[in-house]
Amino acid sequence: MGKQKRDESFVPLQPLLSIADVCRMLHLSRPKIYDLISEGLPIIRFGRAVRISPISLQRWLAQREQIA
Repeated sequence: MGKQKRDESFVPLQPLLSIADVCRMLHLSRPKIYDLISEGLPIIRFGRAVRISPISLQRWLAQREQIA
């Protein structure tokens, strides 16, 4: 058995966040999170389930901080 070459571009997946998770993290209400989604907060949909990537959330927040 030979060693397999490791893919250097591989980044371990982080768990996706639910709307409730983001509410707790940002100390914002559920309706406010949905307002932010309508303003461009990136989401991932699985049918009716809405999830947010922690990396996308960090990037989105950083962009908003620079604009403000």
